[in-house]
Amino acid sequence: MKNQVYLLTGGNLGDRYGLLERARKKIVEKIGKIVKESSIYETAPWGFNSEQDFLNQVLYVSTDLSPKKVLNKCFEIENELGRVRQSEQYSSRTIDIDILFYNNEIIHEQELIIPHERLHKRRFTLEPLVEIAPDLIHPVIKKSLSDILKECNDNSEVLKLR
Repeated sequence: MKNQVYLLTGGNLGDRYGLLERARKKIVEKIGKIVKESSIYETAPWGFNSEQDFLNQVLYVSTDLSPKKVLNKCFEIENELGRVRQSEQYSSRTIDIDILFYNNEIIHEQELIIPHERLHKRRFTLEPLVEIAPDLIHPVIKKSLSDILKECNDNSEVLKLR
């Protein structure tokens, strides 16, 4: 049985569109088939200041990999695309790939938390996610993503580009 994974890709350094495209290609090579993808959105940095805005996109991927293997492949892709992890704090980056959902599983381990623990608080995550999966039920909050977006307190501007 194929596993259903929702990934958030994003970055604000370098060729932002080119890096999102390269990330998509590497996700297909290393993780699985992209079944659906959101539009690309532009947003201000969340949790820190930077002169360059982020581009973000959500991908729905079908994979045979386990959650930990998906995480390891995400780190591998980030490294290949020039991601430098400076600290635990938020910072500018070439590419970031977050696992938002893995099937309906709830995983709470030191290095892996699924569903992503802050997705319900971030409009830049919810907008593209709702675009491709509005009726998906969050397995912890027990509400649809479209309802979670309506209740989201994040008032950041999320601009749909293409």
